[in-house]
Amino acid sequence: MPRKKKLPSDAAILELRKFGLAYPGAHTKSPWPGHLDLAVKDKTFAYLGLEGEPFHISCKLPRSCDAALMLPFAKPTGYGLGKSGWVSAEIAEEDAVPVDLFKDWIDESYRAQAPKKLVAELDGAAPTRTTSTARASRRPSAPPRRTRPRPSRR
Repeated sequence: MPRKKKLPSDAAILELRKFGLAYPGAHTKSPWPGHLDLAVKDKTFAYLGLEGEPFHISCKLPRSCDAALMLPFAKPTGYGLGKSGWVSAEIAEEDAVPVDLFKDWIDESYRAQAPKKLVAELDGAAPTRTTSTARASRRPSAPPRRTRPRPSRR
C-alpha cells in the first residue's frame, strides 16, 4: 500500500484531535475508512479526516450554524445532517487551517452532543444531587387534609 503524502494540514488535524480528546468522556471512533472521529458516549461530535488526506471537519453547531455557513469553505453536512445544524468545512491544500475557529466548533459540538452531566463537569458546575436525594425530592407529598368533617357512621 503506498504511503500517503504528508500535507501541511496534518498538524492541524492532529492538534484538533488532541484538543477534542481532552474533553470528559471523549474517545475516537472510526465508523468507516478515511475517518477517525471524535465521540462522547459513542455519539460523534466531530467528523475528522485522516492525516495525508485533504482537510475536512464536520461539527454540530446549534448556536453558530448560520454564521458558520457564511464562511466560504463551509456547507451543510450531507446525508441530511445539515438539517440538524451540522456544518462541514473543507480547506484547500494551499490554505491555512483556522485551528482556533475549529476548536470553537469542536467545543460547541461537544456541548451539543455530550450528556448534561459531562458538560456540567466541563463547566466546573457543582455536582448534581445524588440519586437518593433526587428520588426523595420527586416523592409525592402527603395528601391534603380534608377540611370538612367526615360524615358519621350510624
